[in-house]
Amino acid sequence: MQYVKAGDFGYPADNSVPVNITRFSRPWQERQFEAVCQNFSHVIVEANRALFGTLFDADVESEIRALQARGVKVAAASHGSDLRLPSRHQKIDQWSPFNEPAWALIPSLEEKALLTRRVLSATGIPVFVPTPELLLDWPEAQWLPIVVDVERWSRDDAVLREPRLRIVHAPSKDVVKGTHLIEESMRRLQDEGVVEYRVVRGVPAAEMPRVYGDADIVIDQFRIGTYATGAIEAMAAGRIVIAHLHDQVRAHVRENFSLEIPIVEAMPDSIEATIRDIAANRGHYLPFASAGPEFARALHDGEVSSHVLATFLD
Repeated sequence: MQYVKAGDFGYPADNSVPVNITRFSRPWQERQFEAVCQNFSHVIVEANRALFGTLFDADVESEIRALQARGVKVAAASHGSDLRLPSRHQKIDQWSPFNEPAWALIPSLEEKALLTRRVLSATGIPVFVPTPELLLDWPEAQWLPIVVDVERWSRDDAVLREPRLRIVHAPSKDVVKGTHLIEESMRRLQDEGVVEYRVVRGVPAAEMPRVYGDADIVIDQFRIGTYATGAIEAMAAGRIVIAHLHDQVRAHVRENFSLEIPIVEAMPDSIEATIRDIAANRGHYLPFASAGPEFARALHDGEVSSHVLATFLD
């Protein structure tokens, strides 16, 4: 079940409910709670958000205890900002978005992460996180790799064949991805004819395989230090992905799965030099593109995630 609102990306779900219904319809809230308790053995609460609107005053801990009282087993899945503590993250990365003086949301994000911690501590339920860097925020969690339909993103065409590098950047949040930090470098590269640079916003999910497929390089993010859905989809498409990853993220994947993440490392102050090097030494970077689909299939096609979820379902 997902609740939906105007401007969503159109991801499919078995049961899509308008957000105002979840918030204001007490009959729907009561029916939904009974339907879950009577028909489901396990529930995963995502991003510390209430499943039943205001039925329990939008209090997630109360929801969890009500479900448990009816015999339902409950776990939590974080998606990032609900668990990532800004005051921790800003100390480990100079590029952290939480070091952005003008970002007014930082205090509320700190409060949100602290609330999630209180709920997880009070209930003691299993916790899953989608990206390895969140294990630093909740060490007891299990990494539940993000799943993509690898075949849907598959492409047969090669990259780096055109004189100009075709680059796509699709920021969900500019301040988090670091879009403004690379604008000057990308404008300079485009003016010189080195690249064709495209920033993509608000494109429906169904159209993104074509968007990535038309690119040689997908620039992901420079501020959080991890890789997530966009980077995985671009790797599955056989594109070269550029991002800033923390050593801890690369080490976790290497130590637990004996795999290297095929993402080209760059930061805002090195992105221009990195792209110029790709343009000048194309053969050196082709293995990053060719390794992407295999990596996505190995960790993100659902098989690994199903084994992780089995620890909860069993």
